[in-house]
Amino acid sequence: MDQDDPKDTGGYQPDASGPQKRDRNNRERKNAGRNSLLSWLKEIATIVAVAVVLSFLIKTFLFRAFFIPSTSMEDTLEVDDRIFVNLLVPQPFALTRGDVVVFQDNLSWLPPNGEHNAGNWFQQFLTFVGLMPDASQQHLVKRVIGLGGDHVVCCDADGRISVNGKALNESPYLAPGSDNTRIPFDVTVPEGKIWVMGDNRNHSADSREHQDEASKGFVAVESVEGKASVIAWPLDRLGFLGNYPDVFDGVPAPSAATGAEPPAVARQNESQ
Repeated sequence: MDQDDPKDTGGYQPDASGPQKRDRNNRERKNAGRNSLLSWLKEIATIVAVAVVLSFLIKTFLFRAFFIPSTSMEDTLEVDDRIFVNLLVPQPFALTRGDVVVFQDNLSWLPPNGEHNAGNWFQQFLTFVGLMPDASQQHLVKRVIGLGGDHVVCCDADGRISVNGKALNESPYLAPGSDNTRIPFDVTVPEGKIWVMGDNRNHSADSREHQDEASKGFVAVESVEGKASVIAWPLDRLGFLGNYPDVFDGVPAPSAATGAEPPAVARQNESQ
């Protein structure tokens, strides 16, 4: 009589690879999940990096954000408006009469801003990439009324400013109640300079207010950061800023006796 083999399983051998396969499949699924997450994170990181680089390049070469702290440009610009400034003006594109420009306050028209709070790291980052204005620097925003060589006078019998003998109808952009006659002047703008004024004439410390200083109220073209082009915030004021060419239509070229026109400054709508 044969003795049963203690190892005999009656012809059935358990498949030891089954649990191993399940473990392997589980590991593969986990690895695939991790790889998918890593791939997604890499894509997000790449997109963010590209966006930061583009924002920095745009801030450096094309547009920069500024905010409006005062009423001097009302109603065109209101307090706390956020604007984007085109850095391609005045170089390589020229300034024109009527442009709203942001320029460095290297003439000390503004009082010192004291110690500046740089903000938290996120605000500093937004400033770096150009999505927030840099409050550590002193800038002003005004409208260009006279370019190099222009003879600008205030005022005629109707209280209007004239440029090279042409009286301007500035009603499209002046704040209601603005009185030009408050500060009379008669100036010829030197080459490479501009004469600037706020749209809220009764509440703007602009070129008129600084005639007795060394600058005579003139701002150097090289001090101009750029042309204000867009109101970006608040959203209910979103829109483009115009230079009202019709206001300056027909302004003649300055007398040849005042000198040649610099290449960085263009005349707008001149009669020949």
